Amino acid sequence: MNDHQTTTTTTTATATAVEPEPALTIADQAPKLLQHAAGYIAHRTIAIGLRTGLVRELATAGVASPDELAGTLGLDPFYVSVWTRSAFAAGVLERAGGGYCLAPHVATLLLDPDSPAFVGGLFTVVEQDEVFGRFERELATGKRLWWDETSPAWTAGVAQTGRPFYTRLVPGGLSHVPGLAARLESGGHVLDTACGSGYGLVRLAGAYPAATVSGVDGDAHSVESARRVLADAGLADRIAVAVSPLEELRVDVPVDVVVNNISMHECRDIDRVTELVREALVPGGWFVISDFPFPESDEGLRTVPGRVMSGIQFFEAQIDDQLLPRAAYDALLERHGFTDIGSVSLTPVHAVTWGRRA
Repeated sequence: MNDHQTTTTTTTATATAVEPEPALTIADQAPKLLQHAAGYIAHRTIAIGLRTGLVRELATAGVASPDELAGTLGLDPFYVSVWTRSAFAAGVLERAGGGYCLAPHVATLLLDPDSPAFVGGLFTVVEQDEVFGRFERELATGKRLWWDETSPAWTAGVAQTGRPFYTRLVPGGLSHVPGLAARLESGGHVLDTACGSGYGLVRLAGAYPAATVSGVDGDAHSVESARRVLADAGLADRIAVAVSPLEELRVDVPVDVVVNNISMHECRDIDRVTELVREALVPGGWFVISDFPFPESDEGLRTVPGRVMSGIQFFEAQIDDQLLPRAAYDALLERHGFTDIGSVSLTPVHAVTWGRRA
């Protein structure tokens, strides 16, 4: 098929005598680079606004002047005026009644971790040392790390950025998997692997009250966080969570569904994990992989989602890993004998792939 497409394209180009595009000049390239500088400035402006409470205060007040914001938050009025002007330039704020207000939907996008559209965590988590700082320091050595060497602030930040993936997955994403929702609504057991800080466990328990829910994660700090989250949600007695690397996954009784959310690409032995998941499932049970669909083409890499995922790769490289194209999961499930393989795209940075144990 690809050979045919290449031939067709070549023939068309010859017939229409398409001229090659002229070489880019310095005047063409300079604005592209300056856009990156402008994006960095906007990013830092947003992150400052989130950390200092400026964004949240504007969400509460509705409209406020720099002086009013400074007075409420105990900040310097002149510095706040610089921040508001930069946030306005970035499209985060709008002018209103002599002051500023948040632009439409910004409060949801930056402040509501329960929204499927939440992106606020991204602006602060990528500024943590585990992404670019350590990468640059170890660029010559290539020294790796693992989750137990990261800071509590990092794991908490990742948990925040992972919440909208769970929000989209449960129950909306899972509803695309034929037969799965009906099984969980009537009972069954769902195991959340790499459950992190437990927000997905809470969503699964809320969406499927008749089902048994449990979780495992290879990071002890995350499991302790998950237990606190479950206790706060009143679910500590209902949901069991344990420390277990996925390469050592074992269950006492086979489960109906295994879910993995934005962590399958991090497996040190992805085939071993998939085989253990298959063994953990009842016949006909589902394995659902929710993950980033890394672009397979140069064109995809240069899109905004592609650029964001390329940035995530800086941390992934340090744990000896990289994000995978979505189709790689089809091949993975096929290799291990799964059937009824399917997939759905939930957002440009979120896809779900599934299969059933034969």
